[in-house]
Order: sequence, then structure tokens, then C-alpha cells
Amino acid sequence: MSKSKPVLTSSLGKKLVMSLTGLFLCTFLIVHLIGNFQLFSDDLGYSFNNYAYFMTHFTPIKVTSYLLYASIIIHAVYALILTIRNKAARPIEYNQYDGKANSTWNSRNMGILGTILLVFIVTHMQNFWFQYKFGTTPYVEYRTDITTGDRMTDQFDETPATYTGYRTFVDNGIEVVQSKDLYRQVAVTFQNPVIVFFYVLAMAALSFHLIHGFQSAFQTLGFNHRRYIGVLRAIGVWGFGVLIPIGFALMPLYFFFLK
Repeated sequence: MSKSKPVLTSSLGKKLVMSLTGLFLCTFLIVHLIGNFQLFSDDLGYSFNNYAYFMTHFTPIKVTSYLLYASIIIHAVYALILTIRNKAARPIEYNQYDGKANSTWNSRNMGILGTILLVFIVTHMQNFWFQYKFGTTPYVEYRTDITTGDRMTDQFDETPATYTGYRTFVDNGIEVVQSKDLYRQVAVTFQNPVIVFFYVLAMAALSFHLIHGFQSAFQTLGFNHRRYIGVLRAIGVWGFGVLIPIGFALMPLYFFFLK
């Protein structure tokens, strides 16, 4: 009697895991984009810096972030394994049959697109997350008059002796917020044209990756009925393939050209 292959180690199982982790990452992209829109607020970085502290210190979000990191790693590893297996199962290139006729450019180059995105994620984490947690992110103090709403800032390149990472209090009608200035970290980083170009290139890769990956994930999960496949395709193309990558790409362009 033959033993059945465990679901998670089979090709189908790996595709299912990739689909689930991919859709989880799609959900994260929506939340991350909405939060990062605080960068466009004309408030000297006040909203974005408060958002950054909340995202890195609120316990449920911290737990979710570990699931996010695990999903990225699993998604990338399974994609690599499936790519290697597919190539091994088809060592001879299409001489008698043109496989390109039944596949899109996106699907044929998901490995390349995924590699660009993996490099981007590592670069992004190093530029911002690592610097915010362990590096040289500067500090800022916001002083807001509670009565008038007028706000002033003091910026510090090194940690003031009285700062503890994040603190807020009221002093004689003045709301004082002391925090790491990730907003300025972003502004300075996006003055580098090489980084800006790479970010925009990565968002182009993200667009092509999501246009194929979003619909493919639902098909793998069995959601491919003709009644709603058109809706899923539209969401994948216009939502995840166009709007989300453009939204992220606008941020480095905004700081490079307008700040």
C-alpha cells in the first residue's frame, strides 16, 4: 500500500500555502499603504511619527508583524522550491511547443519579480525598521498649543538625555510629544536618487507580481467560477496591480521632488 504524500509537502500543498500567505501579504499592503499616507500630512511629521510608534509598540500589531515576517519567508521559500521543481520536471526547453502562447509575461517571470521584491523588502527594512529600532533615527519634539492648535518642533540628531523613546504630556497648556523622527528619516533617505529609482522599480515589479499572483491565489483556492472571476480579475489588476503600487511609488517621488 502506497503512502500518501503529506499535504503541506506536496506541490498542491505548497501552492495552497503560497496562496494563503500571498493573500495575507495583500491585506498587509492595504493597511500599510493607508498608514503610510500619513507621510503626506502637512503637520511636520506629527501624524506619521505617532503612527510609527503605535505600529511598533501596540502588542496585537507586534504579534501580527511576526506572522508577516513568517509569511514573507514561507512565501519566498515555497516559491523557490516550486520553481526549482518545475524546471527539473521540464529540463528541455520548448522546442516543439511554444509554452509562451498560453502564459503571460507575469507568470513566466514571477521568480524574477519575486526576487526584486525580496531585495526591496530587505532594503526597506534596513533603511527604516532597523534604523528606527536600533540605528540612528533622529529625535523630534512637538509642542502644540492646546487652545490655538499652533505647533512648533525641535529636532535632534542625537537622543536628548531626557528622552525615553516616546513620551507625551501637557505642560502649561502645551501638549508635548517627544519621539523618534522616522518622518525625517524617510525624508532624508528619499533624497538619494538611487534609492528612489530602486523603490519605483520595485513598485513596478510589485504591480506585475500582484496582477498575476492575486488572481492565481484565488484560483488555487478554488474561487474561479465565471460569476465572480471577472470581479477578482478587476480587483487584482486595478486595485493591487495599479492603485497600490502607484500609492507606494508616490511616496519616494513626493520627498525627492517636493521636499
